[in-house]
Amino acid sequence: MDKNYFAHETSVVDDGCFIGEGSKIWHFSHIMPSSVIGRKCNIGQNVVVSPEVILGDNVKVQNNVSLYTGVVCDDDVFLGPSCVFTNVTNPRSAISRKNEYAKTHVGKGATIGANATIVCGNNIGMYAFIGAGTVVTKEVKPYALVVGNPAKQIGWMSEYGHRLDFNADDIAVCPESKEKYELIGGDVFKI
Repeated sequence: MDKNYFAHETSVVDDGCFIGEGSKIWHFSHIMPSSVIGRKCNIGQNVVVSPEVILGDNVKVQNNVSLYTGVVCDDDVFLGPSCVFTNVTNPRSAISRKNEYAKTHVGKGATIGANATIVCGNNIGMYAFIGAGTVVTKEVKPYALVVGNPAKQIGWMSEYGHRLDFNADDIAVCPESKEKYELIGGDVFKI
């Protein structure tokens, strides 16, 4: 059976993984068994996709990203260069914690910036925007813009990746898409 995806000759794609149609896997990346990569994904150079990781459709994984068991990314997620996910909160070399992997869910359309670290067990809401170098140590709300170490929310982002400026009526308009958003009780919703 012909494969319906591209894998560079230096990549390692183990038996027992699923890779969707139109996906591309670049130099020196390793896709491990029991992982799932959706359609039209782009896996950059030197990426590790561990067993049981699930990537939705159109996920962009930039160079040097480590995706460990327990990570699930919905469709249209962007993972910036050298960002990292953890899966154990208290690792020790001499103690096996393989039965204690924590799960991390990244919602549809979220962006995680270069060199960000996502501490396991902390979910990222849809269309959230994690700034470069940020260390996420707690849940991130949908549409939230977070930066720093530890991550601190400093605003809200549109689905097109623009910072939202809410008026006195708690309404904001994306400057690119012209879509409207409303701030209700500390959460943002697209109208």
